[in-house]
Amino acid sequence: MNLVAIDIGSNAIRFQFSTASTYKKAVVVKKVEYIRFPLRLGHDVFQKQRISKKNEKKFLKLLKAFKLLIQLYEADHVMICATSAMREANNGKILAKKIKKELGLSIEIIDGDREADLISRSIYHLVDQRTYLHIDVGGGSTELNIYHKRKKIKTCSFKLGAVRRLEKKDSPEVWDEMQEWVKTYTQVYKGDIIFIATGGNISKVKELAKRKNESAITVNDLSSIYKKLLGYSFDERVNILKLNEDRADVILPATEIYLSVMKWAKASQMIIPDAGLKDGMIHYLYEKNK
Repeated sequence: MNLVAIDIGSNAIRFQFSTASTYKKAVVVKKVEYIRFPLRLGHDVFQKQRISKKNEKKFLKLLKAFKLLIQLYEADHVMICATSAMREANNGKILAKKIKKELGLSIEIIDGDREADLISRSIYHLVDQRTYLHIDVGGGSTELNIYHKRKKIKTCSFKLGAVRRLEKKDSPEVWDEMQEWVKTYTQVYKGDIIFIATGGNISKVKELAKRKNESAITVNDLSSIYKKLLGYSFDERVNILKLNEDRADVILPATEIYLSVMKWAKASQMIIPDAGLKDGMIHYLYEKNK
């Protein structure tokens, strides 16, 4: 089955084409094409509550290009999801209707719970009978899921993301709320929780920690990388660390969020799989249509 997932985030828009099939009762997903375009809708929305005309034009051009790829890859099923930026933009729904009318593409503007559910589908194959805390930090929100004995027992979405933090549009109240949630729902399991982290920023942190071929990094690794990043200017992060410009600024607030949650949960290390919302969307599409 040929499947396409388009993730319209607050910091970037991602296109993924994958094939999926069932082999000996196991779902086999192969990522064939992945494109990430740095269109930061969150900059507009978290400052002015709407997507600007300039970014609206770029957005339309990008979706036109993605539609051509959908046709070229002969996708059987397509899913397009928009998260924090579009759901908070006062012209988000209007823009989605425009895309539907002009391109025939349906954009699903999802809430935090739906986002958390789709993201969790991308890591469900990793969990077993033990207890897991899964965190995904996006541009506008952070999703948290707790698994116990292969069942998701708690989930929550917080208005705290890397772009929102960068724009200084986060609030102390949300930080306190998230800290209380993490401590409340992890204290019963004490030191037995396994930490799973997803998101573009934490994947880049893993590379910076020289753990590219390993699945986990420790809280000490994360603290060291955070201090290293703080020691570099924006230009140095771009030219010395070779980060893309749209990554070089948000990686600091994102790492701060991951590190905070790890400390609140008293986690010693985190598993960082190559997974995220787009992968969860692919799994959802396959399960729905197989």
